Amino acid sequence: MNGRDCRGNGKDIPVDETPEAQTKASVHDTASIPDGGIKAWMQVVGTFFMFFNTWGVLNTFGSYQTYYETQKLFASSSSNISWIGSVQSSLLLVLGLITGPLYDAGYFYPLLFSGSFMIVLGQMMLSLSKEYYQVLLSQGFCIGIGAGLILIPGIAILSTYFSTNLALANGVAATGSGLGGILYPIIFHRLLDRIGFGWTCRAIGLVIFVTIAIPITVFRLRVKPSGKRKLLELEAFREPAYTFFVLGCTLEFISLNIPFYYIQYYAIREGIATTDLGFYLLSILTTGSVFGRILPNIFANVVGPFNIMVVCTVMSGVMMFALVNLSSLAGVVIVAVLYGFFTGAFVSLPPTCYVKLSPDRALIGTRMGMGYAVITIGNLVGAPVAGAILQHRGFNAVWIFGGGVSMVGGITMLISRNCQGGWKRPIRR
Repeated sequence: MNGRDCRGNGKDIPVDETPEAQTKASVHDTASIPDGGIKAWMQVVGTFFMFFNTWGVLNTFGSYQTYYETQKLFASSSSNISWIGSVQSSLLLVLGLITGPLYDAGYFYPLLFSGSFMIVLGQMMLSLSKEYYQVLLSQGFCIGIGAGLILIPGIAILSTYFSTNLALANGVAATGSGLGGILYPIIFHRLLDRIGFGWTCRAIGLVIFVTIAIPITVFRLRVKPSGKRKLLELEAFREPAYTFFVLGCTLEFISLNIPFYYIQYYAIREGIATTDLGFYLLSILTTGSVFGRILPNIFANVVGPFNIMVVCTVMSGVMMFALVNLSSLAGVVIVAVLYGFFTGAFVSLPPTCYVKLSPDRALIGTRMGMGYAVITIGNLVGAPVAGAILQHRGFNAVWIFGGGVSMVGGITMLISRNCQGGWKRPIRR
């Protein structure tokens, strides 16, 4: 059976009725995209748990950061500790440079299996770590590499099952990172004093092992590989809309993780919250991001994903400015919820934007991977720079730095939005 058979050839055979049909549909045949149905939404379930164990695990680093700051496990500065989380999340992003083309070439399942194994291995090795370099290798590099291997393939597969409902599907799937960012810090905090650091990490590793088996079970490729691809399509950077969007995202990612890493430490060290309550601020922040992954995506189908990204970026900066001289617990909680809500869009909406910035659907993985690779620069330096600022200037300088960079990122995305669609209409295809 060939690609033409899947589209009919005189026979009324649905595209995804058989495994053979699933793998023979052409990536260019947008008319055959189901845009719904049980099988399509099962892919959303798979991507949900992929987010749960990539961004969800990485968003937990704020809890580890606060624990490492106590120097009970090892002694190190705030800036050095932040490098662990920055390496972890940066590897998740930069590996898209490789995994995007590999996904386009048909290596979806090898990426899925190897990445899942690395995440579980890294978490278990973390439970045995006692020194800074051991934590950096296990939590920073091993988990980061594993997450990087499965992120782009797990996101890109949805573009083969959804078209007009893609933003909504991405939003629902991205709530997995929010749920992971809520549950994992709570598990860490509740178990830490009871069973110690090592067994707490092993318990989290067991949760990862069970939940990461779900995408391995439900993911099904619907389209045939588009063939071998080069790692880079540098022609994309000749397109102003693509270039300014990537630049805007890079600026936003400089500031994105700062509250995730430091809001707990800020509230506890400044006496705003008790140690017990302060540990829950990260879960509170992430709760807001769950709604931020769904509601903006619903409106994105109406007003355009680029417009939503601009608004959310600017408002994220506003929320960081609101932390300056803030000494009220209620105020910190409100800011945490709102910051989580507005930053939720940066997990769920960029994939939709990259699809719209890719005229050739066979290059979606490549363009998405290139974009995330560049964004890594901002993600890598943001938290360590904030840590250095904290040591020399204090928390207010950290919030001002993050808020200012975020707003500049929003302006840059606005330029991308204008280049892509002009000022008079939302960007939709």
